[in-house]
Amino acid sequence: MPRSTSRTSGTRIALVTSAPRPDTSTDRDLPFLRDAVAATGAEAVVVHWDDPAVDWASHDLAVIRSTWDYTWRTEEFLPWVDRCAAATTLANPPAVVRWNSDKRYLGELSARGVPAVATRYLPPGTEPDGLPDGHEYVVKPAAGAGARYAGRYRAGSHGAARAHIARMHAEGLTAMVQPYMPAIDTSGERALVFVGGRFLHAVAKNAVLSHATAWDERKVAHPGVRPWTPTAAELATAEAALAAVPVRSELLYARVDLVDDEDGTPCVMELELIEPNLFLALHPASLPVVADVIASAARR
Repeated sequence: MPRSTSRTSGTRIALVTSAPRPDTSTDRDLPFLRDAVAATGAEAVVVHWDDPAVDWASHDLAVIRSTWDYTWRTEEFLPWVDRCAAATTLANPPAVVRWNSDKRYLGELSARGVPAVATRYLPPGTEPDGLPDGHEYVVKPAAGAGARYAGRYRAGSHGAARAHIARMHAEGLTAMVQPYMPAIDTSGERALVFVGGRFLHAVAKNAVLSHATAWDERKVAHPGVRPWTPTAAELATAEAALAAVPVRSELLYARVDLVDDEDGTPCVMELELIEPNLFLALHPASLPVVADVIASAARR
C-alpha cells in the first residue's frame, strides 16, 4: 500500500483506549501508533473512552484502538459509541461496532457461506441440553474478548460446563458452545490484519485454552505470537468473511482470526472489527502504513 505524501496539519485524531485497570491488558503498540500518526503532521492524542472530560467534537476522527474493557461494560460502551459518532467521525462506524459486539455474527457468516466454527447459542433462560458427548468443546460468552469466561471441556464432561453456563446466564450473558478445534494445538491460530480495506500482515499464535485452565481464570490472550505468511486459502477465507459483513460501512481496520478444521480448511474463529490488537510491534514496517490510513480517514 503506497504511503500518502500530503501532510495533515491542523488535523486532530483521538486514539481511543480504556483506563488502566487490573483486569485489562496494556496496549503496548499505542505509544508507537501515536507517534507514527503524529509523524504524518496530525495531532494524535490517546484518550479513554469513558473519560467525561473528553470533547469528542474537538477531534476530526476518533479511532477505537484498545477499549479492552468494553465486553463487560457493553451497556455503557454502546451508548458511548453513539454519542461519540454524533460528535465526530468514529472508526469503525457504530453500525459495525454493534453488529460485531455479539458473536452471533458467526452464525450469520456461516449462513452466507463463509467457513466458520460451528456455534450453538444459549441465551439466559435456555437449558444447556445436548452438550457434546463425542468430542471436546468450548463454552464462552457471545460478548467476550481475550478468552474471558472461556472454558474447554472433555467430551461428556457436562457438570462443570453446565455450572459455567449457569454462571454466565446469571450475569445476563448468552453462552456459546463450539467444538474444540484440535488443529489449533498443532497449527495454531492465525490472525490476518486488514487496514483501509487491504491485507496488511498476519501473525500466528498458540492455543489459549487447556484443561488445566479454569473458565474464570485470567488467560494470556495471544500466547506464542509470531509473524506469519498466510496461505492463499487463509487470505481467501478472510476476504470472504469481510465481504460477508452485512453492514455497508467502510472498515478502517479489521482482523480475521482463523483455525483449521479437521480437513485443514481455514475457518473463522473470530472477526475482530471493534478493538483488535494489530500486532504492530511484530510488524514495525506496518506502522507508517496504518498511520497514513488513519490520517487520510481524518482528512475525509
